[in-house]
Amino acid sequence: MSRTGRRPGAPETREDILVAARRAFGDRGYEATSLRSIAGQVHVDPALLVHYFGTKDRLFLAALEVTFGPSALFSGLNTLDVAEAAELIVRRYLTMLDREQTRDVVLSLVRSAVSSERAATMLREFLVGEMLASLGTLIDQPDGQLRASLVVAQLIGIAMLRHVVKVDAVVRASNDELVSLVAPVIEGYLRQLHG
Repeated sequence: MSRTGRRPGAPETREDILVAARRAFGDRGYEATSLRSIAGQVHVDPALLVHYFGTKDRLFLAALEVTFGPSALFSGLNTLDVAEAAELIVRRYLTMLDREQTRDVVLSLVRSAVSSERAATMLREFLVGEMLASLGTLIDQPDGQLRASLVVAQLIGIAMLRHVVKVDAVVRASNDELVSLVAPVIEGYLRQLHG
């Protein structure tokens, strides 16, 4: 029995920690979020977070990876024509942002990267290691990494304007409207990738 009254680790505790971490990083950003504050939300000892994740950096990345799997966003694109691939990327992304859990992660990335060099480095590593690598099957031009980066910039910009800055026109737009306007831009980047 714990003297602090906090519950010990159970199989569902790890997921509870990830849920609390996603929310905390999304609300307060990377720097302002501590392991202790996350542990307090889940009513566990902070040492349990260290046991499961080791460091705040690794918890941040785990929260990101569990909910925002770039492989799901970009899978199967090489079997589609460029216009279909562009539309599917935008539609999948907007669908992911519609889920609170994923939106929390994306927002935590955006907010944290703006305020913390460490979080910016982790975001860069994640984007290069995961998202850009997932677009790798479409890259066959010398400037493919630049163009893939611009696809990611477009997607992150949508999240920023819709959910952080809350630009009214972007907030009110339906997913179909956004797909019809953004997919041709993504298609332009992808067309260049295909030559």
